[in-house]
Amino acid sequence: MTLSEIDKIFRDEAGRALATLIRLVGDFDLAEDALQDAFAVALERWPACEVPDNARAWLVNVARHKAIDRIRRQAVFRGKEQALVHELELNAQAPAEPPATLDDDMLRLIFTCCHPAFAPEVQVALTLRTVCGLSTAQVARAFLVSEEAMGQRLVRAKQKIRLAGIPYEVPERDTLVPRLDGVLAVIYLVFTEGYVATSGADLMRPDLAAEAIRLGRLLDRLLPDRAGIKGLLALMLLHDARRAGRQTAAGDIVLLEEQDRSRWDHAQIEEGLSLVDDALRVPGRPQPYAVQAAIAALHARAPSYEQTDWPQIAGLYEVLLRINPSPVIELNHAASVSMVDGPALALDLVDATAARGGLHGYELLPAVRADLLRRLGRNEEAREAYRAATDATQLEPLRRLYARRMREME
Repeated sequence: MTLSEIDKIFRDEAGRALATLIRLVGDFDLAEDALQDAFAVALERWPACEVPDNARAWLVNVARHKAIDRIRRQAVFRGKEQALVHELELNAQAPAEPPATLDDDMLRLIFTCCHPAFAPEVQVALTLRTVCGLSTAQVARAFLVSEEAMGQRLVRAKQKIRLAGIPYEVPERDTLVPRLDGVLAVIYLVFTEGYVATSGADLMRPDLAAEAIRLGRLLDRLLPDRAGIKGLLALMLLHDARRAGRQTAAGDIVLLEEQDRSRWDHAQIEEGLSLVDDALRVPGRPQPYAVQAAIAALHARAPSYEQTDWPQIAGLYEVLLRINPSPVIELNHAASVSMVDGPALALDLVDATAARGGLHGYELLPAVRADLLRRLGRNEEAREAYRAATDATQLEPLRRLYARRMREME
């Protein structure tokens, strides 16, 4: 097995393996260190032999033993009897093959990250680091802070989990609902990282997208008839259904207007459309995820890019701005307006949003401006914006897309 194949296994399995280890050892840092130890062992052994049938189970078991070794060394050094007791508990609780409840560990981890003791930005940072597997430097870049500052923020959050005894569990129904908005937000964050990666050579991380969809299904079973859950699940399914058409065999981005719609997963689209209808029928105030899913449904139903119902999409973004205003939604609204009233008006809307400072540091802002300027024939300004967009991203397929656009304007 090649190193690149092993690296893919690590990327696919790291999140859920870490979630299980945190349940077993009860400590974020110990679980992360033990999993790194297991990865090191795998790098030594797997190239020379066949990879285990259940790579995640293998990693969890090796990491569990590494954690026990660490606890044993700490106990000898510090003389702590409690650590030895904890080691015995680990041996008793973790059989050779992880149990079927392994699949629920990620949901437990997300509810832990979304505990109300944490501010929303800390919840997001913990999720990016532990669930999505982003490095501390990548998380810091997302928050526009230094790596040192983000490292300290993450350390404090993990200490709070340990010292305050925050339980690693899916809470009971009466305490689950108040945490639901945060949980839905971080599940969508996991999906977004899978749909368009933060950095690297690959546009998508299908493992994360699939995991987010699985968690959405699980939540829908736990709390049926909730518009927010059904809307989010529909939104993820409809976006993910386009995956096969979103890139070439070489890994280059295929834009929506250029995609072969016959390659979309139409069975998944039908499931998503049904969930959109269910979400919109739930009584009460429209839920933001349900409205976003309704927008995705219009894209999915359109026979072609040109036949998309852009006026209705622009109208739904206006609804979304009323119920859940944000600068990013303003940017998406402007993009839809460009298809109805032209790029000039859309550019005015984008620049007005940017002038208010709401999109400071948002890496897709220069890309949206570049596209609008290109369509207006203002090529020199468009090239400058594409250069800014290139500097703003660490995702190689996006860099190649911007380079292609600049070549087309030569």
